[in-house]
Amino acid sequence: MTKRKSAINYFSFSILLLCLFSTSCKHKRHQQRTQTAVIVADTLQYSKCRLDFKSARTLSRHVKENEFSFVWVTAKANVETLIDGKEESFDIRVNIRKDSAMLITIQYLLGIQVAKILITKDSVKMVNYIQKNYFRGDFNYINDVLNADLDFNVLQAVLFGNSAEFYEDDDLKLKPVTDRQNCHYLLSTERKRRLRKLQQSDNVLKKALQILTLNPDNYKIIKNEFSDPATNRTFIANYKNFTQKDSVYAPYHVDIDIVAEKKANVKIDYVRIEKNTPQKLSLNIPPKYDSIQIQKK
Repeated sequence: MTKRKSAINYFSFSILLLCLFSTSCKHKRHQQRTQTAVIVADTLQYSKCRLDFKSARTLSRHVKENEFSFVWVTAKANVETLIDGKEESFDIRVNIRKDSAMLITIQYLLGIQVAKILITKDSVKMVNYIQKNYFRGDFNYINDVLNADLDFNVLQAVLFGNSAEFYEDDDLKLKPVTDRQNCHYLLSTERKRRLRKLQQSDNVLKKALQILTLNPDNYKIIKNEFSDPATNRTFIANYKNFTQKDSVYAPYHVDIDIVAEKKANVKIDYVRIEKNTPQKLSLNIPPKYDSIQIQKK
């Protein structure tokens, strides 16, 4: 593997891989009853589902009220990735100041530091300590490279199963669904504004479908899917193992599947999640490191 390819792999995991599919990777659809059913209360699992209809406004309000809220968050996790048949394992540490900055540290399981990535609202910096190089850019550059429309809010939401303002966009027309077969609530929408650049020559705009699957007991997002027919890309994230530890109630397992130019799976198993302890968020680039130039495809 060349230096450039290795560096891009680490960069892809921490930033691009989570949102590779383009536009906002905020939402998802329902699937057949699998392990996600574990999250639903036992009384709902093995008895006839009795869910009352709830409007989109009501569901979106409940989602917002029950999201994982924080000012600061620090998390440690074990991560496994499978990208086009190649498996990798990492440890990561994530420090986030909400709506401001995010510092991700990646290391091998033996404690060897691999890379650090600092993400803010308008900048992205990465240092690869193995290959002794770095990347410095912004979301405009990343979006141009991927033909995407991602941002800081999307990234911080995906990591902990939040909605990334799913219910606050005026261009969204939310549709509620009561899925009594799987005993879940769904919120679906078609997003137009972020996809206008994908319009075809015949002026037919293909719509991107986004669906949230909600646990009816606490309105936590347990599945998040985005499907973009214009680019034939899908993003599916499953959130499991919701656990109460101290003041944190969050999903301790995140399973992400991405189908785009490359197929990828990311499994994140959180070891610890702590909130509201301020952290230092900074990244120094060693003076002798080489700059990485990522070319558009």
